Amino acid sequence: MSVCTLLVVAALAHAQQVDVFAGGNTLFSTQNNNASLTYLPPPERGGVYPSAGFDRIFKNGFGYDAEFAFRYKEGNYNGYQQYRPVLYDFNLVFAPHLNPFPARVAKRTSTIFTIGAGGETVLYYNPYGNCGYPAGCSTHLDSNHFLFHMSGGFNYRVWRKFFVRPEANYYRIFNNTTDFHSDNVLRLGASIGYTFHTD
Repeated sequence: MSVCTLLVVAALAHAQQVDVFAGGNTLFSTQNNNASLTYLPPPERGGVYPSAGFDRIFKNGFGYDAEFAFRYKEGNYNGYQQYRPVLYDFNLVFAPHLNPFPARVAKRTSTIFTIGAGGETVLYYNPYGNCGYPAGCSTHLDSNHFLFHMSGGFNYRVWRKFFVRPEANYYRIFNNTTDFHSDNVLRLGASIGYTFHTD
């Protein structure tokens, strides 16, 4: 964290651009298909996740960003309790000047990678549940988890300073198995954004 802080502070004097963006995503994660228990933690996947954020990228290609995403419609936890995950993260950004795209596409395209940390809050509704299993169910109250985040994507400038950003986000959510099947979650989607140049 100390090295990350020094990189951000050192870059502050050379601002190049600020991007703001909003988009839509969905989650992917594994589920347990082999266990014979009646009650299993469900996978944390599916649903529509609106997201919003900003990044600030300096002339040296480094910068920082923050992003927020939440499940738009409440999920159904094992058929008896409603829930809604909220994900947020703060990252270092690396936007290399090397571009793998053909020349005519490259002038409109830039790659972007992030790595950082954040948290997940899972909001549960009806803490008493509505359980019909004979063995009983474990109802949940709101929970919070620390997470590690990394992502990759690219900006494609569609018109003036407006861009589209397809991206993949990986989360390692610590102790997520207290609520769901896996600590590993993938968020895939795209954003629409606008670039403010600050040169």
